[in-house]
Order: sequence, then structure tokens, then C-alpha cells
Amino acid sequence: MKSKVYFVSVNDCNDLDGVNKKLRILLDKSKVLDFLSKKSKVAVKVHFGEEGNTGFVRAEHLRVICDLVAKRGASAFLSDANTLYRGRRLNSQDHLELAHEHGFTKSVTGVDVIIPDDTKKDDTTAVEINQKWIKNAKVARLFVDTEALVVVSHFKGHILTGFGGALKNIGMGCATREGKLAQHCDVAPVVHSDRCIGCGACGSICPAGAIVLKNKKSAVDALKCIGCASCLAVCPTMAMFIDFNAGEKVQYKMAEYALAVLKGRKNQTGFINFAVRINKECDCWSMENPRIAPDVGILASSDPVSIDKASFDLVNKACGKDIFKAVHPEEDGIRQLKYAQEIGLGSLDYELIEL
Repeated sequence: MKSKVYFVSVNDCNDLDGVNKKLRILLDKSKVLDFLSKKSKVAVKVHFGEEGNTGFVRAEHLRVICDLVAKRGASAFLSDANTLYRGRRLNSQDHLELAHEHGFTKSVTGVDVIIPDDTKKDDTTAVEINQKWIKNAKVARLFVDTEALVVVSHFKGHILTGFGGALKNIGMGCATREGKLAQHCDVAPVVHSDRCIGCGACGSICPAGAIVLKNKKSAVDALKCIGCASCLAVCPTMAMFIDFNAGEKVQYKMAEYALAVLKGRKNQTGFINFAVRINKECDCWSMENPRIAPDVGILASSDPVSIDKASFDLVNKACGKDIFKAVHPEEDGIRQLKYAQEIGLGSLDYELIEL
């Protein structure tokens, strides 16, 4: 049986009132949040965007979603986990302040923002899943303890996974810093010394401090590297190289982490994808992040695999080609969906219902 994916088109994401009007129609007609029960506590998983990034889902849209949660008698809060790399989302306090600066305040969204602190044992947990790559997934306890989960994702490109949507938002986004490292640790760049000019750009941008100059050439400490691939983006001579076959493992591990977060959550999770302001890279990037596709719309489903596949198909249809493969030719983002289906997260077959 095909999973149902509901869709409303959006022509201009800058029209906040117009987009919110369509979002209300989508939530009403899809009934994707009808599983919520009175007095339940609901974690709304969202990416608040790195400092300098503007691609994230706008706080004004979260107000519509949180108001509907409240209308159903439940209590929502917004949340995300901290990052591995240096930046404003490395620790809970700075992360919270950045979320507020990006508009995610109670006056705008109607709810609080809670950032779990994974330096505190009580804020973390290990979920046993015994999969091929991950046996015990290290995730923020908040996301598995809350009674219901609403996953609000910005659909965009990604240098290691081809694209990022609902699966990445929960698989990578709900993991603790230890869990994020477990997903990335097989991806470390090497340096072609004959190409390296010793400019130091890679070391300056490396969020983990894993790259230094030795004898006027860049050198990578694989033990410190978190596999973010930021160095590839700034190297002027293409001296930095990553074995992108390792990116395949990232996708598999990410799907297994999504399985951990969703374990035991049947009929307790709703997914909303914003396929607008579609950038080449993740919202974690604070540097220039060009758009690669026109605004497409908003999707809703109870199936994370189907909603990501539908988002992928709609964006590529609007572009007239596989735009994600065009901007990241080394990666095949469909891997994550096929593997997610294989381990029981959802279905690649869907029925698109346009509203």
C-alpha cells in the first residue's frame, strides 16, 4: 500500500502570509497531526540555522504548526541537538541564543526552545538497534522520551548525503555529538601535496581544528576530523580529497540513527518538509550557500521515506533534471531512502495528493 504524501505548491517563499495560509490548508486537509492527544508533550524537531545562514524554515511557519498542536490540547516545544563543529551551535547556551536571534522566540512561535546539553549524562541515552553499522545509537534523550514528535525539515542539498530532508533531520539532527561523530568518522580528507599551495584556507575553516600546515603543506589529523567536508569547499586548487564511497556509510548510519529515534513511535510522529529556498548545502553552512532550485512547496506525511522521496521528485521535476546529482555528482542521495525502506522506516512508493 502506497504511503500518502500531501502537497501544497509555493511560488514565493518570501510571502510569509501566503505561505502560512497554504501551510494551514496542508495541516488541515492532511490531518498529519491528528495523532496528537490532549495533554501530550510534543517535541518539534527543527534546524535553527547556523550564524550567517538564512535557508532554515522561518520561525513564523513554526507558529502555525505550534498553534495547531495547542489547538489539539497538546503542549509543544522547539528543539535541536548541538553540533560537532565550532560555531554558535556547539553548546546549548550559544545554540539557544542563536535560535532566538533567528526569530525562534516565544513571542514569535508561541512556545519555548529547549536545547539538550549532551555534556550532561541525563540529557543523553543509548538506543539499542543492532543494525549493520550501529548497534547502540547515542541520541538526545529528549527526543525519545517525549510523547510525540513533529519533524519540520528544510529540504536542500548536502555534500555527503546528496540531499537532506526528514531522515537527515532526525538521524543526524537528534544524535548527540558522540552520535554525530559515529556517523561521520569514516570520512576524513587526504591532501594531494602536489596541488597544495599552503594557503591555509582549509585550516582556517575547519570546525574541528583538524588541519594544520606542515612544511608549507596542509596535513589532516584523521582522529580530529568530523567529516564535514568544509575544507573541500574552500580549497582553491582542489588539493583536498575525500573518498566519497565513505559518504555511502554516512547515509546508512544516518538512516539507522533515524530508526533509533523513531523506535516504538508508531502513530506518534508527523513529518513536514519545506521544499523552498532550496540551497546547495546544509543549513549548517554559514558561508555562501547558493540556491539550486525554484521554490516548490510544502509536504506532509506520516512516512519519512515517502516524504523525502516525494520532495526529491518534485524538486527535480521543477529543475528538469536531478539537480542534487548535478551539484554533488559523487553522491547518490537515493541510497539513504532505499536503505531506510530496507530497515523498515517507510516506503519509496507514495501517493501524492496535491491540495
